[in-house]
Formats: sequence, structure tokens, C-alpha cells
Amino acid sequence: MHEGRRNLPSLDLLRGFEAAARNLSFTRAAAELFVTQSAVSRQVKAIEDHLGVALFARRHRALLLTEAGHELYRATAQALRQLGDAANKIRDRGAGHTLTVTATIGFASLWLIPRLADFRNRRPDIDIRIAADNRMVDLEREGIEVAVRYCMPKAAPPGAIKLFGEAVLPVCSPKSVTRAAPLAQPEDLRRHVLLHYERPDGATPWLSWTVWLEVMRMQSLRPAGALRFSQYDQTIQAAIDGHGVALGTTPLVRDLIKQGRLIAPLAKKFESQRASYLVISSAAAEKAEVKEFTAWMLQQAKKERRAPDRLALKRLG
Repeated sequence: MHEGRRNLPSLDLLRGFEAAARNLSFTRAAAELFVTQSAVSRQVKAIEDHLGVALFARRHRALLLTEAGHELYRATAQALRQLGDAANKIRDRGAGHTLTVTATIGFASLWLIPRLADFRNRRPDIDIRIAADNRMVDLEREGIEVAVRYCMPKAAPPGAIKLFGEAVLPVCSPKSVTRAAPLAQPEDLRRHVLLHYERPDGATPWLSWTVWLEVMRMQSLRPAGALRFSQYDQTIQAAIDGHGVALGTTPLVRDLIKQGRLIAPLAKKFESQRASYLVISSAAAEKAEVKEFTAWMLQQAKKERRAPDRLALKRLG
């Protein structure tokens, strides 16, 4: 045991001292702790004997802290407050009232959040915390129950459940396609601004216009301009707002196309080898709220996979 810990008074003694110091009364401290006044007095005396100093100046009908008493009270009050806060956090987490889900920023913004109202209507008693992050976070270390991983099949962790794959296709606002700027053939992209999603780590080449144009054997195409974004949801929002043509992925843009906010004017799209996987923390797998949320996610994914899809597919990469 650490030398400093051996010299500490017991927690029960410190609780009695802290209550007496805060109330400046053994009687009020005893009532707060549901013990007798003499018990609190003995607890304080035990600490004083342990430390070899007086903590209180006992006056007629008054109790005052000495300088040593003030010093110990400040430290004890802070320590007990921190212990209480930690216990409350652990208790709340164990009670299962808050469920934390992590996903990429684009997935959270474009797919998960628009669907959350359905889950909230079913289980309004479960609070959801969305931890949107493009990093692949450690679920156990960061206390996160559920993750959606976007990766190649070989990179999916053990036990991961596939939600759906993806296909890549050009999308834009209906107002972007005009008589002066048609978009019926890939060659028509020369009349449009291309919206590029460029992560700083270069981790998404399959969502690159360079790759798409290479597959189409149109490397020499020169568009009307370019806008570049570091977040995928920003890229898609720019397309919705009519700033140009983006490369959409079917799980994230299908509803926007259905709503008429985006169109997919070209006939072909390209199937990516990547997919979205559901990952559950082993520490949270048996929680009832985690089971309900993951069942709901799988139901939503099943609907996604069954969505009408009439465009021809060509494998990309």
C-alpha cells in the first residue's frame, strides 16, 4: 500500500469530521449522519489523535475550526464531493438511462439523426447521446455502448453485424440541371462545379472524383469549377443548396433523393466494397436498452436494403 494511504484516517471518520466542520456543530452533524452526537465527537477525537493536532477550538456553546481544521476541511470536502460525483456517474451509467452511439459525422448527420425520432417515439425513456467522430474510438475505454463502423469487410471487428453496403453515384439539386447546363451524360459534368469531399487524412479515395472519372475513362475532363470540403455532410449540403455535383453514397442520400432534394441524373452508379457495420461494446451487450436500440437499428437497415434500386451497378475498385 502507498505510504500516504496508510496515514489516512478512515472514510467514516472523515465523513463525520466534514459534517461537523461544515455545520460547526456535533449535534447537527449527528442528525445529518443519523448517528449520536457522542459518536461524531469520538470520530473527530480519533482524527485529532491520529494527526496529533486539534481540529476544533471548543468554546462554550460554540465550535470553531483551528487552522489545521480549516486545511483538512477544504481537502476533505473536495475529496468527498469528487467521490460523490464519480459514484453518481457510475450509477447513472449502470441504470442505463443514457445510451451513447458513435458513428462518422456524415453517417450521424445524414442517416442516423433523421431516423432517431422513430426510436424516441418507441422509447422516450432512453436518452441517446450521439458521439459523431471520424476517428475509430475505443468503445470500452471511452464508455460507448454502440458504434457504426464504416470499413472494408476485413477491417470489421469480431462480432460486427453488417448493416448495408453502399454504392457511389453523382447527385445534385434539381435546380442545378438546366437547359444551359444539362446532366444527362457523364461528359456533361464539364458544365458543372464538382463538390469534393477531402478528409485531411486522405482516408476516402473511393469518394474521390479523380477515381470516379478514372473508372469512367474521363481523366481529362475539366469541370466548370471545384469546391472542397473536409466533412461529408457539408459536401452533400452544398449539393442540396445547388452549388454543384457531389458523389453520394446510397445509404446516406437515398432519402434525400426520395424527398426530391437531390436527384441522381446519370444512369450508372458504382458499388463500393465498403459497408457499414454495427458494433456493440462487450460491457454493454446485455443491457436491455442496448438490445432494443440495436434491434431498431437492424430493422432500419433492413428497410434500407429493401429500398427500390433500379440503377445498374458496376463494381468500383
